[in-house]
Amino acid sequence: MALLCEYALTPDVFDTRFYPHEEVGTARLEHLKEVFLEEALLRNLRAGEWLAVFRNHDRPWHRRGTELLKKMIKQNRLRLAVAALSSAPANDVEWCLEALASHQIDPMTGVISTAQIVDAVGADTILGRLDRLGNSPCWTSRSASVRLARCHGDYEIQLRLIMQSANSVMLIDPHLDPSQRRYLDVLPILLLAKGRRHMPLIEIHRVVYVGSGRNRQLIDPVDWENRFREAWGNDLATAGLKVDIFIWDEHHDRYLITDLIGIGMENGYDTTTNPNDITTWSRLGRAARDDIQREFDPAANRHKLRHLFTVP
Repeated sequence: MALLCEYALTPDVFDTRFYPHEEVGTARLEHLKEVFLEEALLRNLRAGEWLAVFRNHDRPWHRRGTELLKKMIKQNRLRLAVAALSSAPANDVEWCLEALASHQIDPMTGVISTAQIVDAVGADTILGRLDRLGNSPCWTSRSASVRLARCHGDYEIQLRLIMQSANSVMLIDPHLDPSQRRYLDVLPILLLAKGRRHMPLIEIHRVVYVGSGRNRQLIDPVDWENRFREAWGNDLATAGLKVDIFIWDEHHDRYLITDLIGIGMENGYDTTTNPNDITTWSRLGRAARDDIQREFDPAANRHKLRHLFTVP
């Protein structure tokens, strides 16, 4: 299970008529809010036609639901998806079928709908009833941390959706060095962002030295530029991506910080061919994520910036 999830919701989830009382709808939408503003994206089906449904003011949309949508739009948590079925949905059941078909094209974590729609469509392992999410595998399989092999395949499972959706991405690893074999899989991670309509702001943060203790050696900033440009320059240019490289005096921990999610990484971004070498990644809370982002802002003066350059 990926630390950043993606769900589709059918429009009836936001319709007060599908709840026995407005307070019931408030409670269930608040439960969704906790997840969607911290650890999930919402699939905007049929290239945005799904969101356009909420322009229909004849339907009694729940106030908490429309508030949630506005916050998710503001926080870049809606993800466009191509149309999956040949004709546009005309009702909530058809929107559910569209979501399930979209999952077949591009797998997501789950589709959430109300009891009436789920009963009409029929059981599906990817489909969860809003009033029984505690029994839905697509909901209960979420986790605040994951154990994964230190290999490109496992890293990509966790990072593909992030790299395809985030507006800002910070890879923080004090030892990230593209000239070293153990960091060869970093470039393919960055290239997951190619082809997007709006390219993200990508940053790499590492220290100015290599080694530790008595073996610590300062590397000239020009040498760091040469290493990154030689290893990544051509491929990033071809993909239309730019990466800002920050070289700091000192820092220790390893993270991925984005506008969508923050992840603490025990071992950073290097990989190994040993299948038994396992590491742990954990999702950070918003406050920790924001503080780490501020920590690596040169204006904060919490570390001394030795060099900054852009590749290519």
